[in-house]
Amino acid sequence: MLSTLFSGCIQGLRASPVRVEVDLQAGLPSFCVVGLPDISVKESKERVRSAFKNSGFSFPMKRITVNLAPAHIPKEGSSFELAIALALMMADQKWEHGGFQKYLFLGELSLQGDLNPVRGVLPVVLAAQKAGIEKVFVPMANAQEAALVSTLQTYGMKNLKEVVQFLKGEISVAPVVRETQSLSQPFSSDFSEVRGQRWAKKALEIAASGGHNILMMGPPGCGKSMLAQRLPSILPPLSFGESLEVAQVYSVAGLMKKECNITRPFRSPHHTISYSALVGGGRGALMPGEISLAHRGVLFLDELSQFRKDVLEVLREPLEERRISICRTEGRYLYPADFLLVAAMNPCPCGYHGHPKKECLCVEPIIQRYRSKISGPLLDRIDLHVSVSSISLDDLPVQQEESTQQILSRVIAARELQKKRAKPGTFFTNAHMTPPAIVKFCVLKEDAEKMLRQAVDQFGLSYRTYHKILKVSRTIADLDQKETIESEHVAQSIQLRFLDR
Repeated sequence: MLSTLFSGCIQGLRASPVRVEVDLQAGLPSFCVVGLPDISVKESKERVRSAFKNSGFSFPMKRITVNLAPAHIPKEGSSFELAIALALMMADQKWEHGGFQKYLFLGELSLQGDLNPVRGVLPVVLAAQKAGIEKVFVPMANAQEAALVSTLQTYGMKNLKEVVQFLKGEISVAPVVRETQSLSQPFSSDFSEVRGQRWAKKALEIAASGGHNILMMGPPGCGKSMLAQRLPSILPPLSFGESLEVAQVYSVAGLMKKECNITRPFRSPHHTISYSALVGGGRGALMPGEISLAHRGVLFLDELSQFRKDVLEVLREPLEERRISICRTEGRYLYPADFLLVAAMNPCPCGYHGHPKKECLCVEPIIQRYRSKISGPLLDRIDLHVSVSSISLDDLPVQQEESTQQILSRVIAARELQKKRAKPGTFFTNAHMTPPAIVKFCVLKEDAEKMLRQAVDQFGLSYRTYHKILKVSRTIADLDQKETIESEHVAQSIQLRFLDR
């Protein structure tokens, strides 16, 4: 007897429906899984066997062949076990399973028959939607995640026995309904908690408005980390489409929270991070790295100069392409990496170079060697360089600091100008502008153009840096609600690249 059900698999972020075919034949009892399964899939037969018996079902003592089609796609993970168990039961008991061809089954079986959560549910369900699937059966822990695709009926199930009883019509289970109306949730921290640092706050506002990468350099304790941690709160709320993009990355990584509330990601890896952990990959199952987990959010690299140089250099391509390509013998995998880079570092190894009250213990060659860990090509890709100075108690402002909501309102207004200016599919923020878009939208007044040409000649700036100054100037003009870029906008933009000087 032959039976067929549908499950799914993931390759990077790309998901594909998988046809689970089970054939029972007379002969010596055996259990064979074919279709390019990995070790975890091959181990599924032992969990399926135990789940059968501990759920009160008799396991067929026949020659069992399970085919996972299409056979040319590598299969990994334990998400096929529910479909294998059900297809095996249908073949053994000769169910009429024609009505189940538009159902998708995902879930790992415990030895007792309970359904354990699996990763990558959201991309698989989205792929199933395109393939014409109508109903999805997943573990209860993955139910809210699968229900993000509202056009499908999602059922959160507890165990194998419950699924069998539902399919036979013995019990009734209501489809899962999303518990929240919005994926995006507000942040708890506020910019008003940061005292002083007016220039650094302005730089972060520019970065948030135009999607520009930023490097903050200053002594220990001046507030660099505190400022960076509050940057996501002044970024516009995620749209539903952006939330789905972020949710897919976290689903594949197995980091999706049960309630599926998605905020702007903020990732802050330690400086001892490895190459694979930052960009993705690793041994066995490929996993998205920190740059993909920061997609549509912020990647904060504190103590930038302490990172290994080869780890930092791998950022050069994602900062330009806004995605990362990982090549393996079995194929090429693409992960999104459209993040806002925020880096922080001390001016020297001791941290007090240029401090008004503390003496720096570093000689000039040591300082230059310390800063040279950040290569020129990488520094060239960072739009804003801001010096964050230390503040004494006497310098703290008396008046109330601006709140996140006040800054956010200006950022959203600037983003709206960029949205109206750009054609669909061209660029999202000023940082995304292509060379033709720069020529069209970065129109300078005569004195502003003269100032920029002098800066390029005086400091020997690259053509990429020239374009980045234009983009930042466009963002500053947007914050001022100006159509044409003026000299003061260019001056601020040049001032925000102090490391080029």
